[in-house]
Amino acid sequence: MSLPAIISIPEAAAEILRKLEEHGFEAYVVGGCVRDSLLGHHPKDWDVCTSATPQQVLRVFRKRPVIKTGLKHGTVTVLINRRPIEVTTYRIDGKYADNRHPESVAFVSNITEDLARRDFTINAMAYNPAKGLVDAFGGQEDLAAGIVRCVGEPDARFNEDGLRILRALRFAARYDFAIESETSYAIRRNRHLLTNISAERIFTELKGILCGQGALSMLLAFPEVFCTIIPELTPTIGFQQHNPYHIHDVWTHIAHAVQAIAADPVLRLTMLMHDIAKPACFTMGEDGRGHFYGHAEQGAEMATNILHRLKSDNDTLNTVVTLIRHHDHRFPTTTAGMCRFIGKLGEENVERLFQVARADNAAQSPMSQREAIEPLHNARVLLDEVIEQHGAFTVKDLHISGRDLIALGIPPGPVIGRILETLLAGVQDGIIPNTPENLTAQARLLASGYPTAPSPAPDGKT
Repeated sequence: MSLPAIISIPEAAAEILRKLEEHGFEAYVVGGCVRDSLLGHHPKDWDVCTSATPQQVLRVFRKRPVIKTGLKHGTVTVLINRRPIEVTTYRIDGKYADNRHPESVAFVSNITEDLARRDFTINAMAYNPAKGLVDAFGGQEDLAAGIVRCVGEPDARFNEDGLRILRALRFAARYDFAIESETSYAIRRNRHLLTNISAERIFTELKGILCGQGALSMLLAFPEVFCTIIPELTPTIGFQQHNPYHIHDVWTHIAHAVQAIAADPVLRLTMLMHDIAKPACFTMGEDGRGHFYGHAEQGAEMATNILHRLKSDNDTLNTVVTLIRHHDHRFPTTTAGMCRFIGKLGEENVERLFQVARADNAAQSPMSQREAIEPLHNARVLLDEVIEQHGAFTVKDLHISGRDLIALGIPPGPVIGRILETLLAGVQDGIIPNTPENLTAQARLLASGYPTAPSPAPDGKT
């Protein structure tokens, strides 16, 4: 891979460099923005490092809006035309007592000392338009080779900050890079450090890994890391399925299914856990085939506990659990059945389930893939037809409402709901046209068959 010699810096960051240099300080753009620029990407965020102390930075930009982001650690945020740019003083970190944060920092005047404290070589580069690229640790070479490598001693880097273990996997997955061998060994040796990291940070990094183009490689190369953060995955490693529909053990099937679906966090989390309960549900049939009865329901319960533990937001949790619970169901083959399916799960989740089914099937045996082609195609056609026809999926889709029923003289109460549900079933079965006239007529007939509560006597006695 050939890398560009010149990095195009946006005006906001370029102005900060100019201002600092006009006042006699060194300044470079640094870290991820340099890495991504060299890869030909367009960075969203630009960070600057400088020989100026935080107080000197504040004086240089005294006429600009400035946020004192983290003066203790040398960072202030300067707003240039409302664009925030973090400016950090060259520093070296003190002791990491909690495997996450340095207890102290010391400001230095040398850019190379600052770069030496960073995690990976591809993140330890700085650039200045006049001075060019500062790359003391071979980051440019590793970028060109597609390698993630720690700066310096890998064990030391991970003991400083255990989250770097997942960051290494995330960068490798994001760019479909390999992880250098010594860094890989250190990841495995130090994976226990992940138990010191907050659930929120782990969850963020996990989603980043799963959504990377190289997710499959990371899942297959580092199963023990994923089992450290989700121990419930451990039984899936090497668990043979003894079933002609599968050519992989459960973990390998999961890994391929993750890669086979769109890079959306909800979908990839679903595939990561869709078969997590298979080992617990395994039985061997008299025919010598493995069976996993009930694994979808039990997997949904396990996923609920896992996502609660990882501090997932409720929308993600509820959607993932719903998809896992239904991932092994066959799609309806009738219009009424598809309408009820959509009414139960919602159109968006049914659309997601088609993606889940395709990904699940893509990670199975060639025989299974062949057998699934026609049923999946037919179900997809049926779904499209039902949606195009604007079928009635819930009582809200009926051309009659509870208020309309009350206007017909039907007293408020549970009977209203029962009538609406009966009308919905009739519409879905094609028995009742979904028009106000037909629904009103049918509602009158239904109401005559439902007993209503007697009215109270004037004195309150019944």
